[in-house]
Amino acid sequence: MRFLTIFLSLLLCCIFKSGNSATANHHEFKVDGKVLELDESNFDSAISSFDYILVDFYAPWCGHCKRLAPQLDEAAPVVAEFKEPVVIAKLDADKFTTLAHKYEIGGYPTLKLFMHGVPVDYYGPRKADLLVRYLKKFVAPDVSLLSSDSAITDFIQAAGTYFPIYIGFGLNETVISDLAIKYKKKAWFSVAKDFSKDVMVRYGFDKVPALVILHPSYKQHNVFYGPFEDDLGDFIKKNFLPLAVPMNHETLNILKDDNRTIVLTIVEDENEEKSQKAIKLLGAAASANGDLVFGYVGVKQWEEFADTFGNNEKTKLPKMIIWNGVEEYFSVIGSESLDDEEDQRSQISRFLEGFRQGRIEKHIIKGPSVTDFIRSLIGIGTVFIIVFLVAMLMLIRSLWKDDEPLKVSTCDEVHLVESSEDEQSEAESNEYRPGKKED
Repeated sequence: MRFLTIFLSLLLCCIFKSGNSATANHHEFKVDGKVLELDESNFDSAISSFDYILVDFYAPWCGHCKRLAPQLDEAAPVVAEFKEPVVIAKLDADKFTTLAHKYEIGGYPTLKLFMHGVPVDYYGPRKADLLVRYLKKFVAPDVSLLSSDSAITDFIQAAGTYFPIYIGFGLNETVISDLAIKYKKKAWFSVAKDFSKDVMVRYGFDKVPALVILHPSYKQHNVFYGPFEDDLGDFIKKNFLPLAVPMNHETLNILKDDNRTIVLTIVEDENEEKSQKAIKLLGAAASANGDLVFGYVGVKQWEEFADTFGNNEKTKLPKMIIWNGVEEYFSVIGSESLDDEEDQRSQISRFLEGFRQGRIEKHIIKGPSVTDFIRSLIGIGTVFIIVFLVAMLMLIRSLWKDDEPLKVSTCDEVHLVESSEDEQSEAESNEYRPGKKED
């Protein structure tokens, strides 16, 4: 009887402690609209406690991080009120390096959105009001059902400009539901049940069923009429970017997962009227050549990128080249540039014909590849830090050598010293240091 009493007492204690622990965890991770401070002791618990949690991996010394912090403080109470709340948290990744390693944090600040425990890199805006609109995407329904013209307008306005928008007209939602789940992180999906002829005119389709894709930030749209059984997935995947793609860090980051060859047109200024006309023609060519990506870049907008393809003061613009996304690009013999005085549509056709017939000349880009340009997003602050540290180390080493007494070594001793230095250098290069992180 005594043993039974002891056993029951221990069991009650365990239950009581377990209940207290659960209560403590509940109070520790409540959704209160404040930015949650994480460390190695509570990180995993926080990630598992919330369906959606945006984590800011920061460093106390980082200027960009200091400017981002008040934006996150402002957004936190708003996103906490979503129907599916989003919690904003932060972690000093410069201090808690184990977690920095685990989540491959290479620069500050780095934002990752954890959805049901799965991390996704956040590349969206960082200003509070825009961040709120961006995060709405991740907690929205997989497919939104629209029942009127006004519902369509409201949906597009609420979606914002940072994701492409797919709207199925005369489509059953089951046709796109699987793809909507698969690509939820990359686009908005909806099905319009009732709509007027005015809507058909506005979005450029003349029959149903039709899938319309909108790129609000680029003011471009495209229409797909099927077949929906076999080609729908391929169409959706190829249209995350507009038909004519402006080259910037964001689009290059998307293109790194696209295996298609890039037809790149270099213009003087993307915003000039003559450049806009050429861009529209590129979009038309893209719709007829789905195996290629048609991109453009303005020298005024991104001179460094344009110059890697041999652009200089003597280059006749617009210039067209073929780029494989890495270190090589090709010019088409006889179609190196577009002449404003001739029909540019015909010139683009001749360029594509020459490329497909193999009338090309190979070149090596003069600067970074697409991967290097993506990496440049982290900034150049670290470059200055590394240069400074190397200079200081060289100075210290030089002073140390000046103080060292003169010594004559044998050949064997010299070999041993050099081998030791090589091994030490290799070990140092493989060692991870917080200082290697980039602002």
